[in-house]
Amino acid sequence: MRSGPIIAGLLAAVASSAAYYAWVRPWVMTWGATDEEVAATLPGDELLPDADGVATRAITIAAPPEAIYPWLAQMGPFPRGGAYTYDWIENLLGLDMHSTDRVLEEFQHPTVGETIGVGPEASRIEIADPDRAFVTRTADGDWVWSFTLVPDGDSTRLISRNRFRLPGLGKKLAMIPMEPGSLIMERKMLHGIKERAEALAYAR
Repeated sequence: MRSGPIIAGLLAAVASSAAYYAWVRPWVMTWGATDEEVAATLPGDELLPDADGVATRAITIAAPPEAIYPWLAQMGPFPRGGAYTYDWIENLLGLDMHSTDRVLEEFQHPTVGETIGVGPEASRIEIADPDRAFVTRTADGDWVWSFTLVPDGDSTRLISRNRFRLPGLGKKLAMIPMEPGSLIMERKMLHGIKERAEALAYAR
C-alpha cells in the first residue's frame, strides 16, 4: 500500500485547518464587531467564565434601543416571535420557528427564570434589562447567549455574544463545521432585527 497519497492528504488537511484558524475563524467569530467590542466585558459573561469558545458579532441599527429590545424580548419558538433568520433551516431541526414582523405584546415583559422553548433546546432567561441587555442560558449551562444594546449617536450597536463550553472531544470536533454555519444564521438574524427595529422606529 502506497503511503504517499495518505501523507499528502494529511498534510493538506493540516494546512487547511491551520489556514482556517489563522485567517478565517477570527472573521467568522467576530463578524461586524470592533476590536473594542470583542474585548469588552458584557452582561452575561459572568455566567460562563470558563468558556471553550466565544463568538462576538455586531451590527449598527438606525434606531434607538427601545425599538430594538422588543424583538429580543419575544425571540423563541412558536408562539414566541421566532429568530428572524432562515426559518426553513431552523424548522428542519424541529425548532418550530416562525419569525414575525409584529411586536407581540404578550411577550414584552420577560422575567428572569422564565423558560424559552421546551426539551433539550430550552433556555432560561438570566438577564432581562429593558433597552440594555437580554441574556439566556441553556439548562445544562454550556451555552450563554447575550444581546447588548449600546447607544451610538442616533443609532445603536447591537452586540450578540455566544459563550459555549464543549465537554468532550466529540463536541469540540463537531463545532468546527458549525462555526461558519452559525455565522450564516446569525448574520441573517442580526439583519432581520435591524430591518424590524428600523421599521418600528420609523412608524413611531
